[in-house]
Amino acid sequence: MADTRILAAHADWSASAGKRWVCHACKRDDIWHASAPYPVGDPTRFLPHLQQTALGAPIALGVDFPLGLPRAYAQLHIQQPDFPSFLRSLSLTARFFDVCGTLDDVSADRPFYPQRGQKGMTRNAHATALGFQNALALSRACDRATAERPAGAPLFWTLGANQSGKAAIAAWRDLLLPALAAGTPLLLWPFAGDFRALLQPGHIAMAETYPAQALRLLGLKLHGSKRRQPDRAFLAPALLRHMQNASVQPDTDLQRAVENGFGARPDGEDQFDSVLGLLNVITVVDGHAADSVPDDPDLKTWEGWVLGQTALPRPYP
Repeated sequence: MADTRILAAHADWSASAGKRWVCHACKRDDIWHASAPYPVGDPTRFLPHLQQTALGAPIALGVDFPLGLPRAYAQLHIQQPDFPSFLRSLSLTARFFDVCGTLDDVSADRPFYPQRGQKGMTRNAHATALGFQNALALSRACDRATAERPAGAPLFWTLGANQSGKAAIAAWRDLLLPALAAGTPLLLWPFAGDFRALLQPGHIAMAETYPAQALRLLGLKLHGSKRRQPDRAFLAPALLRHMQNASVQPDTDLQRAVENGFGARPDGEDQFDSVLGLLNVITVVDGHAADSVPDDPDLKTWEGWVLGQTALPRPYP
């Protein structure tokens, strides 16, 4: 792929529109030309914008929202053969996206919970309401802790800072379903195959990423918190060295953003994550990290995986 034009991008997603940022780079003659992060904007225009930017080249897109369903939920409640088919079966008005206020409301058709914190609320109770044996069944394999990183939150849980449920709702309902309805040539990894094999002209290969995993994949260590501008700025020399070693040439605005720790505004951490995610995608596209998943049929059919991750979760399903 050395001389093939490819557009790589990564969208840092959130339930809040103001915290959605994307960073992209175009590969020409072995060099990735990277631009500074910018707001995603209207979700229905996001993928068409990338297509216009790519000019027919393959698009390798990373996103940090869930792509997949827990295997326990799929085995108990889904009739479709795989996650992409299930996604296409949903409608924009599906009750599936209505977050439940009480456990009595929880069902296969409305799995997201809770709307707000309540006394005595537990994930075990949520799991029981969905017919699972325990709270562990709420998590996909890739949501669970590994020796390299802590656990992520279960897909259907929508409470607290460490939750991905609201971002999944916003992404599936406002981005993926309109794109699929419009006939966008969207290939979801790993369900459609290994990531590099999906990089076909005119197509968008979309894969799930995880910012904490991206740091480790890039061999970087953040001292402090990504929420703090000084801590992000302290990482700048190492981040720029990685770009140089990976043949990623930042434009002037991106160089300044990295050196400045992406500014003092609250969305600085989102811009930072979008750049880490982009470098994660580039690492996989260039063949320096795995583009496949562990040998487990449920990962390729229902649960999905995190792009570039090789460490297995503990416990493994």
